[in-house]
Amino acid sequence: MDRRRCIALFGGAIALPCVAAAQQKAMPVIGYLAVGGPDPENSFQAAFRQGLSEAGYVDGQNVRIEYRWAEGKPERFPLWRPNWSR
Repeated sequence: MDRRRCIALFGGAIALPCVAAAQQKAMPVIGYLAVGGPDPENSFQAAFRQGLSEAGYVDGQNVRIEYRWAEGKPERFPLWRPNWSR
């Protein structure tokens, strides 16, 4: 085996794990927006997590959940446009 083929073979063997790792699918992200604050006893949060688990989604395993809290200040969400005239 000549030198160039040997270098190409070893280079390809070294690069293969990097290529395989780069082709992994990204984990889906679900956003949870709440006007209140983080409260593990909150029934809405519990129902949300239960519904996801019943559908086969587990936070950190096959889905990532990102929580955002307004802590009683809905204006903290930039797209929040309350319609108080109704």
